[in-house]
Amino acid sequence: MSNKAGHQARKRFGQNFLHDPGTIERIIRAINPKPDDAIVEIGPGLGALTEEILAVNPRLQVVELDRDLIPVLRTKFFNYPEFRIHEADALKFDFSQLMVDRPLRIVGNLPYNISTPLIFHLLSQAGVVQDMHFMLQKEVVQRMAAVPGDNNYGRLGIMTQYFCRVQPLFEVGPGAFRPAPKVDSAIVRLVPHKTLPHPAKDLATLQAVVRTAFNARRKTLRKALGGMVSVEQLQSLGINDGLRPENLGLADYVAIADLLFEEKGAASPANEVSDD
Repeated sequence: MSNKAGHQARKRFGQNFLHDPGTIERIIRAINPKPDDAIVEIGPGLGALTEEILAVNPRLQVVELDRDLIPVLRTKFFNYPEFRIHEADALKFDFSQLMVDRPLRIVGNLPYNISTPLIFHLLSQAGVVQDMHFMLQKEVVQRMAAVPGDNNYGRLGIMTQYFCRVQPLFEVGPGAFRPAPKVDSAIVRLVPHKTLPHPAKDLATLQAVVRTAFNARRKTLRKALGGMVSVEQLQSLGINDGLRPENLGLADYVAIADLLFEEKGAASPANEVSDD
């Protein structure tokens, strides 16, 4: 389905352009941009949010992969000389290079097909971020905010909550987009913790434990983590090996990872957040 700017939404980029004025206004209110903020928008599309942010913050920077959209954006916002467009894949983009004198505020209507790996990529750069406001598939937001015992609780929620406070804000129906997606969407606010509530001794070990556990989420911990952790080790931490992975909180996973790392006694690769 084309739109008034003549740009065909591309399936391979997961493009669904926001057009509903009420939804746009509500998102801008949630972001609450200020003139001096260092704001970065991922995937501006045809500039629905961009236009509203630029009206407040003329130094907005955007990261856009679709090269056909870049001339559309340049033409539409030609009267903002400080507006910067980075033609790049957000999945590979080094956001830390954009931070000069203040942490970044990152916003975006994220393509559903890359939302999870993109969130993991951004979490690895959480140290340069003040907050993030994203439009995501409703189910993804539910997974990010889930607590132990929820059906949606898993690796995405644990690792997001390791780095950030997760605040689901409101839901958005398919009609707010062109073309309309087949799923409901939701806006989420992520605020990186100034001090991590449960810092792991080694991030890579924590990720390995969580990934292994949830690869067998229906099994008991004894079986799900059988190749990594013994029943005796779990019991030494006061963790019932008969529980399932979804019953443990972040602090429990950090405790398991710290025990393994201490026993391994070796340094691990760089603290990157992996989406593997």
